[in-house]
Amino acid sequence: MTFRYALELAYRGTNYHGWQVQPNASSVQEEIERRLSQLMGNKPVSVVGCGRTDTGVHASYYVLHFDADRELDTNQLVYKLNKMLPDDIAIFSAQKVSDEFHARFSASLRTYHYFIHQQKNAFLQDSYHLGPTIDFDAMNQAAQLLLGKQDFTSFSKLHTDVKTNICTVSQVKWNQVSETSWYLEISADRFLRNMVRAVVGTLLEVGYGNLDKAGLSQIIASKDRGEAKLSVPAKGLFLVDIRYPEELFVKIGG
Repeated sequence: MTFRYALELAYRGTNYHGWQVQPNASSVQEEIERRLSQLMGNKPVSVVGCGRTDTGVHASYYVLHFDADRELDTNQLVYKLNKMLPDDIAIFSAQKVSDEFHARFSASLRTYHYFIHQQKNAFLQDSYHLGPTIDFDAMNQAAQLLLGKQDFTSFSKLHTDVKTNICTVSQVKWNQVSETSWYLEISADRFLRNMVRAVVGTLLEVGYGNLDKAGLSQIIASKDRGEAKLSVPAKGLFLVDIRYPEELFVKIGG
């Protein structure tokens, strides 16, 4: 008999080659599996994450699940894991969930933020520094073309293993934090690899006046990654929220 548990957590991705385990490179998944295995008497433990963040990308809110061969004290699990994990990975909560819950496939909505700043700041290491002249109104107007259910091949990394590049974007908007700091908020049912960073890079070309709404519409319709603009650096990107059906999962931490 097995028992399924979900963990809510956050991590700073700077020191990792993304979420997913990979040969000869450190990953968040590998670090958590190693510590869970130690807690389970050195038995192998496999965790399933809500998504695959790329190298250097952060998560201020993330969900995973794993199966255990016995019932666990969730408070002790959180306490012990946090003592064992490095400072850049933090567990918020643990809860027992039904066998039907799947951290990746049960998710109905995901939200990312991409942070930029227009004035050099020694304390904004996880934000992208840009010049002062960007038209955010123009970018927000153009961003409306990204809403709805459509093919986002133009903003996807090539040669991925997904079955479809169709995504439904429900929200995309630049929000001002301070006089010189902004973030793009984008929500969708699913995201393709590198999609948010490519979207941000392309919208910034609109902000600089190098691309208009008609040009962005053509990029989307082309379904060609070569038509979209360069991806922005990973350091400004955060996964910030995951939504699930309430009957499967109740958000506690984060």
